[in-house]
Amino acid sequence: MEKLFYSDSEVARLKRLIIHSPDSGLGKVVPSKAQDWLFEDIVHLETMRKKEYDLYLLLLLYFLDPDKVKGKIMDDSILQNREFFKPGHANYFKSDKVLEFEVLLSEILTDFTVKNQLIAAVSAVEDCSYQEMKNFMEFGAVQLAKILITGTTEKGEMFFPPIPNLIFTRDLGIMINDHLLLNKPAKLARTRESLLAKYVFFNHSLFNSLRDNIIEIEEDEDHFLLPEDVQGTRLETLEGGDVMMVAPNHLFIGISERTSLEGARQAMRKLFDKGVLEKVTLIKIPAKRDYMHIDTIFTQIKENVWVLLGSLARAREFAMKEKIWDNLGQRAKSEELIIKQFSIAEGEEKVRTFENLEDLLISVSKEDLKCEENVKFIYSGNNEFPYGAREQWTDSCNLLVLKSGVAVGYDRNDKTAQAFVEEGFDIIPVKELLLAFEKGLKTPEKLENTIITLPSAELSRARGGSHCMSMPLLRDNIF
Repeated sequence: MEKLFYSDSEVARLKRLIIHSPDSGLGKVVPSKAQDWLFEDIVHLETMRKKEYDLYLLLLLYFLDPDKVKGKIMDDSILQNREFFKPGHANYFKSDKVLEFEVLLSEILTDFTVKNQLIAAVSAVEDCSYQEMKNFMEFGAVQLAKILITGTTEKGEMFFPPIPNLIFTRDLGIMINDHLLLNKPAKLARTRESLLAKYVFFNHSLFNSLRDNIIEIEEDEDHFLLPEDVQGTRLETLEGGDVMMVAPNHLFIGISERTSLEGARQAMRKLFDKGVLEKVTLIKIPAKRDYMHIDTIFTQIKENVWVLLGSLARAREFAMKEKIWDNLGQRAKSEELIIKQFSIAEGEEKVRTFENLEDLLISVSKEDLKCEENVKFIYSGNNEFPYGAREQWTDSCNLLVLKSGVAVGYDRNDKTAQAFVEEGFDIIPVKELLLAFEKGLKTPEKLENTIITLPSAELSRARGGSHCMSMPLLRDNIF
């Protein structure tokens, strides 16, 4: 029987994932609430949808479910009327490979018991009145799913805030071999999306076979006894951008602005206790908005190729290629990372420390993935000041791999693209590639060593790249 859910790497061929298209809630982010809702800026929703994200979806479908899209995009009509991209519409592309979270949510809401429970849970979290809670029961499943995500009815009545970060489905959970680790967000703005995700994974029939393999992060049993001012500093939080399944027996967990040490340790212990894997590397990065998660600092492109931010790598030995000077006129040093690897073998726990990020990534490629080729590092901004930091901010290090050596990134990171070209990669805009697919000039199967670039004027304002905008459920085995 073909596996429905499995992932033992970041780079094997992608076969199923969960996405969420930009919804109307993104168009309701206002300047006064943008940072509370974890946005740096307000976005133009129609541009984000029609000229950027829709192309991302077409690309995913061409690689994962090509029958849904072949022959439909030559004349641009599919991009113009957009019925193809609208969940709930008769012409929606509905795929069992490229799964829309909103559709999954609407499908569990057809069950009266689940609908009743979820309405009660959301109403409690959002402090809705009892009458509002009763009114929610009158909505059909499709419309209620939209309300629970956007906070607003079709008539414009607003019940609670939107959850604009749901576009970043990576933070809902991550497949670790045949187990699903659900995340526990650090910020209040993401509480509702985490709640909705739990209901989907525990109640949708699609995930029946996965249900006994779902792992949740919980607060320590003594947490409620702590004083309130201490509780906030002891939260056990974990977000998907800080979790990477880099090899069949090896998981990375970042400790960051969004993932706490306590959350990382709990996840590691639960995975060890269940025998899911034997090696976990904890990577502590500066708790700064600039970095947010480890997948904003590095991602893997193929077994022996990684893209990363130079100033958080071996830059303590070289401060970029040229000159970086701090305010005192001294050469800047890299900000500290702490990297500790824990492994369980024959009941014995071993700890290994890495001095820098490159050494860790080399060990993954060489030791875990048995790669015989030289390991290559492609640095954000081609490691040139000030482009490294500028392009990392617009997700130069946050790429989604569709198959080994073929990944999706943003079109605005020119210096990083140049670095990829220097290492033998082709750079091709997504629309050009889709047309080449339609004309039979290229095929997903034959594409190699290619970075596909998405238009990103609006997507990049949301502070997340293609890696963030994906929750892989199934990849081919890496071996």
